[in-house]
Amino acid sequence: MLQTRQDVLGERLRLQRAAFEAQPFPDIAIRKDRLKRLLALTERHEADICTEIDADFGGRSAHETRLAELFVVRAGIRHALSHLRGWMRERRVATTMPFLPGRNRLIPQPLGVVGIVSPWNYPFQLAVAPVTAALAAGNRVLIKPSELTPAFSALLAKLVAEHFSPDELSVITGDAEMGKAFVSMPFDHLLFTGSTAVGRQVAIAAAANLTPVTLELGGKSPAIFDPSCDLDAAVSSIAYGKLLNAGQTCIAPDYLLVPKGQAGTVAAKLATAIAKLYPTLRDNPDYTAIISDRHYQRLRDMIIESRDAGADITEINPAGEQLSATSRKLLPTLVRNASANLRLMREEIFGPVLPIVEYAGIDKAIAHVNGADRPLALYWFGRDSGNRQRILRETVAGGVTINDCMLHLVQENQPFGGVGASGMGAYHGEWGFRTFSKEKPVFLQSRLSAGAMLRPPYGKTFERLFSLLRHIT
Repeated sequence: MLQTRQDVLGERLRLQRAAFEAQPFPDIAIRKDRLKRLLALTERHEADICTEIDADFGGRSAHETRLAELFVVRAGIRHALSHLRGWMRERRVATTMPFLPGRNRLIPQPLGVVGIVSPWNYPFQLAVAPVTAALAAGNRVLIKPSELTPAFSALLAKLVAEHFSPDELSVITGDAEMGKAFVSMPFDHLLFTGSTAVGRQVAIAAAANLTPVTLELGGKSPAIFDPSCDLDAAVSSIAYGKLLNAGQTCIAPDYLLVPKGQAGTVAAKLATAIAKLYPTLRDNPDYTAIISDRHYQRLRDMIIESRDAGADITEINPAGEQLSATSRKLLPTLVRNASANLRLMREEIFGPVLPIVEYAGIDKAIAHVNGADRPLALYWFGRDSGNRQRILRETVAGGVTINDCMLHLVQENQPFGGVGASGMGAYHGEWGFRTFSKEKPVFLQSRLSAGAMLRPPYGKTFERLFSLLRHIT
């Protein structure tokens, strides 16, 4: 069976590579045409995309799909269309004195065939946003969407086939074994979005082909309440950021650090804020379900382990409803006094469960963040500019939003990416274009160059020129 998978992948890769070799530097008109077709795919099929994602989740808010996936993707495509000419432009680079009047230039060149492995939590956005960057850079693209969203993956394959020829953009569906075969192919660049554990395996597989990788992973992204923060505004932001997509967001606040003595107050305010956002849960189309039985049970096990270990558990159920396991809707849950050795405190949660941890002073908050793997995101709430600067300078994270949640992700003029265990490389906007390009340095020699005077046979002329060069560099 694996050989069959490799045959399918190999045939698709050869098709795209041959097409790229026939057209190694598509002009701006071709690239814009591809981006416009990608935009048309997004705009014409919004209802179908929402329906299939909802089916895969067993209850996914259509409003969240429209806002966090379709809106974000459209904005990214339009941004690329507006700025593509400037990104493609050959850039002048300064030439140092000894090499004048020669000239330096930097040419962004397409890499070839790009592989994109997208996850289940935002299946449209996290497939099509990197496709936008790869097509803008002039590449051909193969996508492997998640097997946990089979209805959407089938729809994506269908829509892509309707809008693109298979040698431009193509979707490969299949199970986890197909995914393993996919990342083992000799792409010119591979982008993977998913867990840190799987990301390590992807990096190992890509290394066998010396394929460069961009890894968009996750981790335990902290949110920090400074003593100077507006507590009500901060709590409102955290409630929304944590429960968007039922917490199944790679940059969701994973745990909350609050000043010592405030955990109870913050928990009470969070319960009120959550009830305002989601007055009911069971039949509320705004409240998303957990993607699979396995992920649902993993979250339940974390909560049970924490309760058995003596942590304070607050399940928020504004309407007092009974939620069945078959619905896979999990009550928003706050956890206080959880010990550091619990799974909840060691693993990325990826669900509507929020530990609240107290800290005594800014030094302790910084030490807590720096004592763990570097997170994909960090959130800080407060007015104290000194503490804000310390957090920004003394912690390392993939990206930061101050006094809100997650908004650094949607800034097309900023790169998005992780650091350390939360990933490597970046994309979005121009950074995505550059990720999927080879910035080729070119030196143009002048007819007036004196470089020939530094060639053998060496003698007095060489010594005089060499002495001069040593003094001017």
